[in-house]
Amino acid sequence: MDKIILYREIIQKLLTTRAESRSPQDPVTSQTVFDLQNDHYQMVNLGWKNGSTRIYGCAIHVDIIDGRIWVQQDGTEDAIADQLVANGVPKQDIVLAYQAPHVRQYTEFSIG
Repeated sequence: MDKIILYREIIQKLLTTRAESRSPQDPVTSQTVFDLQNDHYQMVNLGWKNGSTRIYGCAIHVDIIDGRIWVQQDGTEDAIADQLVANGVPKQDIVLAYQAPHVRQYTEFSIG
């Protein structure tokens, strides 16, 4: 299987599983947003806290750029990069894009 096709499947599976894992009683829901033509993948949280505070934001944003997975945003406790590695993606194919470029060299992941 082509590496990019595999990465697409892994990303979609991970984000869908996370979005579906919220309790039905939770007033905040998660939705996946997949742009399959341009390889942009997001999980967005939305709802109401205590009935009066609006919750809306992109929890995870991942792109596939030049054969690598770029983690643009990860506002979750369980890092998506670690889950990608657990699903067989090599660390050299993952860029922590939310890290400043000069800091990426100190991570175990690709610098871009």
